[in-house]
Amino acid sequence: MDEQEQMQFFYEIFDASLPRLGPGDDASTRKALDMLLTTRPQRKDAKLRILDIGCGNGAQTIQLAKYADGTITAVDNHKPFLDELQRRAEAEGLSEKIELCLKDMRALGSEMGSFDLIWAEGSLFVMGFREGLEACRGLLTPGGLLAASELSWLRPDPPSECRKFFANAYPAMVDIAANLAAIRSCGYEVLGHFTLPESAWWTPYYHPLEDRLQSLREKYATDPERIEAIESIHLEIEIYRKYSSYYGNVFYLMQR
Repeated sequence: MDEQEQMQFFYEIFDASLPRLGPGDDASTRKALDMLLTTRPQRKDAKLRILDIGCGNGAQTIQLAKYADGTITAVDNHKPFLDELQRRAEAEGLSEKIELCLKDMRALGSEMGSFDLIWAEGSLFVMGFREGLEACRGLLTPGGLLAASELSWLRPDPPSECRKFFANAYPAMVDIAANLAAIRSCGYEVLGHFTLPESAWWTPYYHPLEDRLQSLREKYATDPERIEAIESIHLEIEIYRKYSSYYGNVFYLMQR
């Protein structure tokens, strides 16, 4: 497959119809939002201006629209994801609170204006965690809030198979202490952090993805390149099944 075919197949695997496109669940999104908003008493007449970057198909966007009093600009560079978010928002009667923006999150600039809250659920890795923190800070109002979830080491002693996998898959991964230090060095106050439960990987993400991989195995049984891509994602799932106590997605909550 050439580069364009690889990207097309990536989006065939991670189809917009999946419940979520990464680890996470509604309860964790709401927990992070509640932890942030309790630190920022809001005037009754004040509406939050919220930016959801790398929103994907908008599972977390819907939760923000339900439980935060304000408007949301949801940014993603893949139109089918935004189309699915629009469908979900209309089904929930929330479309008036959400503005869709087809744009690369790495290209956000001052023309976007400033925001009271930025949400980056599993998306800052696209820019790099520190680079993403710095970019978000420039888009926040003074005292503005940021929630970012990031893949992090939970223990210092991962088995060699696990460490070797991530040396290739995500070599930038560091532990919680290093991420907290990066947050502070970028000019934020840390308000809290918590690790997503293992159920937030399996029920909304890996189990539906496993079903989709099986369907694609049957569809592309005679296509070795696509089968190899499918097996690489299956390996990721197996690594988590074996080593979930060593790494996880951590929500980091902060204030400019």
